Amino acid sequence: MQELLSSVNSDYNNDRHSWAEIERQVTNIAKAGFTHTQWIHDWEGEYLYSPSEMFQARDLLRGLGVKAHSIHASEGGVRTIIEVFRAFGLNFDEGATLEGDNGAYGPYRQSERKAIYRQYVDQLLNDGLAYIAFDTPAELDAKRQEIANFQYDASTRLQMRNSLTLSAEETKALIDAGNQYVVRIKIEPNEDIHVNDIIRGEVVINSSILDDKVLYKSADQLPTYHLANIVDDHLMEVTHVIRGEEWLPSAPLHVLLYRYLGWADTMPQFAHLALLLKPEGNGKLSKRDGDRLGFPVFPLEWHDPKTGDISSGYRESGYLPEAVVNFLALLGWNPGNDQEIMSMDELINYFDLTRCSKAGAKFDYEKGKWFNHQYIQKKDNKEVAALFMPILESHGIKADPAYVEKVV
Repeated sequence: MQELLSSVNSDYNNDRHSWAEIERQVTNIAKAGFTHTQWIHDWEGEYLYSPSEMFQARDLLRGLGVKAHSIHASEGGVRTIIEVFRAFGLNFDEGATLEGDNGAYGPYRQSERKAIYRQYVDQLLNDGLAYIAFDTPAELDAKRQEIANFQYDASTRLQMRNSLTLSAEETKALIDAGNQYVVRIKIEPNEDIHVNDIIRGEVVINSSILDDKVLYKSADQLPTYHLANIVDDHLMEVTHVIRGEEWLPSAPLHVLLYRYLGWADTMPQFAHLALLLKPEGNGKLSKRDGDRLGFPVFPLEWHDPKTGDISSGYRESGYLPEAVVNFLALLGWNPGNDQEIMSMDELINYFDLTRCSKAGAKFDYEKGKWFNHQYIQKKDNKEVAALFMPILESHGIKADPAYVEKVV
C-alpha cells in the first residue's frame, strides 16, 4: 500500500517564487489495495497535499503501474485513485485524469512510456553501466542453493549467464532467438554512497552491500520501479521526492542511477518519512487492524476483486473529508503549536518538512472520531441536513429537506 507521491522541502517556505515539483508517487499499493489509509497518508501528510498555493508548485498525479498485471496498472485502478483525490478535496494541476492526460510532461501512464524508458536502458548498456542477464528462475534458484545468502552482484555476476560472461555474438544470438532477459545495473563495490535526506540527514551506504538490481524486463518490455522512477522524475522536472521509509534502502541505487544517466546535478531532494503504525504501536498499520478493531483503513469502501471481501471506507462510515485530511495530516507531523483543528489553508501555511517525525505515528482511530465530531459540530443545520439526505434516500426514505433540517 504505499505508494507514491512526492512533495516539497521547507526551504521553499522562504521563497514563494521558487518552483518545487511535487510528484504523487503511488507505490507498493497493490498488496493492501489502492485506497489504504497508509496511502492517503502518503499523498496527504507525506506529506499530504501541497496545492499550488503552498509553494507555488505544480501538483502532479502520475500513474506508476509498472506491472501490467497489477491492479494499479489498470484503468480501474487509475479511476479509483482519482476518485479518492476528488472525494477528499485534493486537487492536482496535471497528470493522469479520467478524461486523459492533462499537462506538458505526459504521457503520465508508464505503460505509454515504453519507448522513453528503452532509450535510457540502451544508454546504460552502451555506457557499460548495465548488462543483459539471461539467467532463468531455475538457474538462480540453483545458485542460491550453492551460495549461502546469494546476491547477484560484483562477487557473483561473472559466474552467471549474462553479457559480461558471453560474447557479443552469443548475447545477440540469444536475444534474436527470443530468449527472455533482464537488464541489471552494474554496481562496483567498495564505494560509499551518500544520500542526503531532508528528514534523516546524511545516510551513507557502502555499495558492496547493494545487488545489481533489475532495471528492465524483456518479458513485458517495461522497466522496474527503480528505473521508471528516476527517468520520470528527471523528465518531469521533479525536485523533491517524498516517500515512506521502506524505500530508504533503495535510495543509494537511485543516487547511482542519477549519476550513471548524467543527471547528478539535477537530482531531486529526498525525504523518507516514518510509516503509520498499528494503534498499539507495534508494527505497520494494515487492513487487518481495521477489521480487528472496527475502524476504516480505506478512504472509500473497498471491494477486494479476488476475495469479494468488502472493507469499510471513511466516506461511507460518515467521516467528513476535511476531518479525515486534518486527522491524517497530524500523523507524524505537527505545526509547531498546540492547534489541532486546521483548515486546508492553515495546513498549507504551517506545513514544514523539518517538523516531520523520524519515528512512526500510532494510528489513533479514536482521535479520528474526535476530529469528525469537531467538524460536524462546526456545520450549521442546513449543511448537516444536506449530508443526511443521501443516507435517508439510501434507505428508501423520502423527506422534506426543511423538515430534516429541523430534526437534525
